Amino acid sequence: MPLSTLWIVCPSFRDVPSFNCLRRDILANLEHSSPNSWEAIKFALIDDTGGIDPDMAELDGMDDCLVISPPFNLGHQRAIVFGLRSILGDIRDDDVIVTMDSDGEDRAEDVARLLAGLQESDAHQNSLAIALRTKRSESLSFKVFYRLYRAMFRTMTGTTVRSGNFAAYRGWLAHRILLHPFFDLCYSSSLISLNINRIMVPCARGDRYEGRSRMGLFGLLMHGIRMLMPFTDRIAVRALAAFSVLTGLGVSMGLGVLAVKFFTALVIPMWLSIAVITVLVLSIAAFGNFVVLFTVFSHSRGIALSHLEDWTAQSHSSTPKAR
Repeated sequence: MPLSTLWIVCPSFRDVPSFNCLRRDILANLEHSSPNSWEAIKFALIDDTGGIDPDMAELDGMDDCLVISPPFNLGHQRAIVFGLRSILGDIRDDDVIVTMDSDGEDRAEDVARLLAGLQESDAHQNSLAIALRTKRSESLSFKVFYRLYRAMFRTMTGTTVRSGNFAAYRGWLAHRILLHPFFDLCYSSSLISLNINRIMVPCARGDRYEGRSRMGLFGLLMHGIRMLMPFTDRIAVRALAAFSVLTGLGVSMGLGVLAVKFFTALVIPMWLSIAVITVLVLSIAAFGNFVVLFTVFSHSRGIALSHLEDWTAQSHSSTPKAR
């Protein structure tokens, strides 16, 4: 059986020095853990500065490095998708892709652990090995807000988020899932929103090789919102259920108060009237949200099929590329 190519795909925003350290450590660790297991190891670095990072010139002489420059800053999630789609034509079905951050927070020594988890799967061609975060070296305030976000994410989607970009899978799977429109929204949460056989590999979060993260509070908030987007249908269904219960409660309470007022001699206390009016107002708002979310849910199921017929024709007629 011919050897496969290992593709390491990383986004970078002025982090070339860190990437050089990561590349060195990955090559050293793989040489130690699985020597001669790959036909080639190739690094695809997405320059998320839009091609204005002067340090990228350092990589020009490296035969195993490919620099991909989008026309403008995409953010690290969409930069990964842009890079993957750019090289998809060069990836064979039996090749392996690893996506990870380039700053060292996804540890080089864990690449071999992800690859081992993928190989041990009974259906490794259709499987995804993804890093399950076990420890984070962050500030106390970040940990508090992160836990609150995870609780909110779980409530809204029914899914626990404890993973990120660090994942490994076969080219066969990449050719199929990367066309999904969810990946235009958020790479990491699309991996856990789709129906893929996932192998969770416990991995601690590492430390940056150098420098500081350039993602501020606004960037973190935007990332948190984008992570929810591939789960729009689940959020809509859960919200529809909650709003339906609230609407039913409001109508029931209103009918109960009217029945007491017109068919009994009981005096209705003021606080109860205020409570009923409040619930009725909320139920009317809930009904409006019901309609809006039903529309959102219906549109979220309308996956764009544009050009998928071209992919089908190409996949049936193409032959593996010679290397």
